[in-house]
Amino acid sequence: MKKIKRLDLGKQWISQEKKILPSILKVLRSGQYVNSDIVEKLENKIARLNNTKYCICTNSGTDALTLGLHALGIKKNDEVITQSNSFIASAASIVHLGAKPVFVDIKNNQMIDEDKIQLKITKKTKAIMPVHLTGRMANMKIIKKIAKKNNLKIIEDCAQAIGSKYSGKYSGTYGDIGCFSAHPLKNLNACGDGGFVILNDKKKYEYIKKLTNHGLIDRNLCETFGYVSRMDAIQASILNERIKYLKSVIKKRRYIAKLYFEKLQKLPIDLPLEEKFEFNTYHLFVIRTKKREKLIKYLKLKGIETGIHYPIPIHKQQAYKNLFKNSLELNRTEKQAKEILSLPINEFLKKNEIIYTCNMIKAFFNEN
Repeated sequence: MKKIKRLDLGKQWISQEKKILPSILKVLRSGQYVNSDIVEKLENKIARLNNTKYCICTNSGTDALTLGLHALGIKKNDEVITQSNSFIASAASIVHLGAKPVFVDIKNNQMIDEDKIQLKITKKTKAIMPVHLTGRMANMKIIKKIAKKNNLKIIEDCAQAIGSKYSGKYSGTYGDIGCFSAHPLKNLNACGDGGFVILNDKKKYEYIKKLTNHGLIDRNLCETFGYVSRMDAIQASILNERIKYLKSVIKKRRYIAKLYFEKLQKLPIDLPLEEKFEFNTYHLFVIRTKKREKLIKYLKLKGIETGIHYPIPIHKQQAYKNLFKNSLELNRTEKQAKEILSLPINEFLKKNEIIYTCNMIKAFFNEN
């Protein structure tokens, strides 16, 4: 039986091992494991990649969001508008500062519904956090207008969207701060946790930089109480190599998505179609079907791995209910959570494997 993985990290490592191992060994032999120039080298590469002035590497995408919110002045009892159909980290970063995530319902494409943001703005609202899910971006042109009109900050959750564009601009460059993850599952991935922040404001850059390292000015002087949120040199060395492959990774994922679009037409499923003004990087390829559970079981029997991102919206999680007693009506968010399904997509899949997957999906709907 065929075994088609949604993601294959082992195959990725084998293909890059000879190029990455020397970089890791170089770090280990140097003895410079923390605050290394290897990290600074990566920061410069990422800043150039996104056409921004500054980048700060962190130990995770979650910390990137938390420190970014810090730099925007978010504090206790403030409100940050975001969406509930995301990984828990989006809301957790807000809650950790004593602020409240205010959820807005989503559009058919899983992005935050910009037309509903204004209705959620109060005197306590300080920022908007759109989440660029699956490698596609929210309508940042409209969101930026809303933020300007209401004197709000924008922090973009770009964990799944490095290299994605909306009307020609990269993810993370529309708002005040863009926050990314380098978790092993991402398109630009470390062999452990990692993240980074991009921005153009020098003062905020210097502030976040200090926060990642205990708030220290130098080894002995502490200006503000900070965190330990540094990216270690080993992960940076891996990312310095893997960033060279990012464009080809995105190109292959877009090719796979094109095959899905061609082969899955006229089926009773919703496809993540790309608009002319979008450049989607397909961290995930998410379809929607009312027969999801049956389809998952069917594909599993055929050796095809799938996933759900995410089956339980944040406002339905116990962690949220424990803190906030308000009852929310997010109809589209809840409806989509019951229908979304992530199909296999990674740069190591072969054309015949995608065609096989599509044929099995067609066979399922012919039988059901």
